[in-house]
Amino acid sequence: MTQKLAGHLLVECLIAQGVTHAFGVPGESYLAVLDGFHAHADRIRFVMNRQEGGAAFMAEAQGKLTGRPGICFVTRGPGATNASIGLHTAFQDSTPMVLFIGDVASDARDREAFQEVDYLSFFGPSTKGMAKRVERIDDARRIPEYVARAFATAMNGRPGPVVLVLPEDMLTQTVDVEPLPRVEPVQAWSDPGALRTLRELLLQAERPLVIAGGGGWTPQSAAALQRFAENWQLPVANAFRFQDCFDNHHPNYAGDIGLGINPALAARVRESDLLIAIGPRLGESTTGGYTLIEAPVPKQKLVHIHASAEELNRVYQATLAINATMNAAARSLEVLTAPPGVAWGQWTQACHADYEANVDVGNGGIVLPGTIDMPALIHTLQEHLPADAVLTNGAGNFASWLHRFYRYHGLVKGHKTQLAPTNGAMGYGVPAGIGAAILTGRTAFTIAGDGDFLMNGQELATAVQHGAKSIVLLLNNGTFGTIRMHQEREYPARVSGSDLNNPDFCALARAYGYAAEQITHTAEFEPALLRALAAPGGTVIEVMLSEEVITTRGTLSAIRDKARA
Repeated sequence: MTQKLAGHLLVECLIAQGVTHAFGVPGESYLAVLDGFHAHADRIRFVMNRQEGGAAFMAEAQGKLTGRPGICFVTRGPGATNASIGLHTAFQDSTPMVLFIGDVASDARDREAFQEVDYLSFFGPSTKGMAKRVERIDDARRIPEYVARAFATAMNGRPGPVVLVLPEDMLTQTVDVEPLPRVEPVQAWSDPGALRTLRELLLQAERPLVIAGGGGWTPQSAAALQRFAENWQLPVANAFRFQDCFDNHHPNYAGDIGLGINPALAARVRESDLLIAIGPRLGESTTGGYTLIEAPVPKQKLVHIHASAEELNRVYQATLAINATMNAAARSLEVLTAPPGVAWGQWTQACHADYEANVDVGNGGIVLPGTIDMPALIHTLQEHLPADAVLTNGAGNFASWLHRFYRYHGLVKGHKTQLAPTNGAMGYGVPAGIGAAILTGRTAFTIAGDGDFLMNGQELATAVQHGAKSIVLLLNNGTFGTIRMHQEREYPARVSGSDLNNPDFCALARAYGYAAEQITHTAEFEPALLRALAAPGGTVIEVMLSEEVITTRGTLSAIRDKARA
């Protein structure tokens, strides 16, 4: 074995784990690692971002797209704290990720040295923290051990983020060790007795409903879930912002359970006598603030299948709790023997009919003011975006147009097609779309609000520098729409802190190197989209919206008038 810098060894360990891209902002605390990326540029690419939050979001998107840990490198102190938003997103979204932090040298530790932070306290591992595990590598010879453990921890059980802290002086040591082999996630299989109980519960049910979501899904597990649903004629809904776990085009699809839920679907959840939750942790957004499914003991019978034993019975006392990873659980369910007929065939058809009515604005849909028909824009996207396109969004009312009216192609068709933060992190969509374009080469489409775009719009520069193309639909209504909506609901006509004085977004996008155009009428969108799809580089399409167009179901004035009444 030959001597090498510890920083080079770290890069070789990433290569051994199958990593092809790492995202980050350079810092003097990990120069030896940057030199390692240079030395191995033919096998791994370091994508330089413009802000650590954008880098962490790209790494989180990488974890969602690949099922293996997304990789982010930042420097100590301010770099790490900037990246924490992506770490929190990965934690709540159950996304595998490893954040590497270049740190102060060992001889300066615990003196509040320049930019020093206690990362164990800051990222505190637990279900209440931001990371599954936080470790410092003090001995360069143990780098392979720590990296392999970080990958295993990030992928096993409930997927999530891991933090590895890298003292600057440790990275410049010379070592003669080699990387450990590639780590694969461990599969936890369903207990056969529990599967028999699940079958008995199904046979007793009249109105069952499957809720799919969470981390750990693959095209294979999605296909097995679909066969289970078909065998048992079950309606399937997707958890909040996991809308591609089950194909939205399937006749058993019931819609998504999250913010802005179809009222008819909310009623179905309440009316169900058996909920089978496969994968989601059943958080606040998926449960309607713990009202659709009451905590701690649901009114419905609940079968909760989750990859982490610690998650089971933590919030909800389930009728039946099954500890299993998604691939293993779905494969067990697809071979669960179904009876010749079931009692809920019409229930399943009615659940799907509710979904169809919800996306058909001509069927009782409200008429919103202005010259932009947002449902029509989303239908245009559906018509022209390829089936394998990656759609991304950050947080805000603007995302509800995509969530309600776009039919996501499921993982069953071979590709992850939705990247969205369940923790409601603003600024996620732009970097996630750019990261997806860099990683996959597929069409990457982002919907963003004006406030959301300005959280991480600087990453357009990253896209241009690295030859990536994304299309950004920027909805400009001059306000933080979600906050304004809640203000009008709670304190009508008392606007404070939510109005925005925006820049010229088209000029800003062009300054970064993107093409840009502004539209004010619905008919202008389709040709603009076609130009963006045909263009060699990225495009921002700015849509001017009235603040009245605040939700998919009502106007700002209607919300204010109801609150006053």
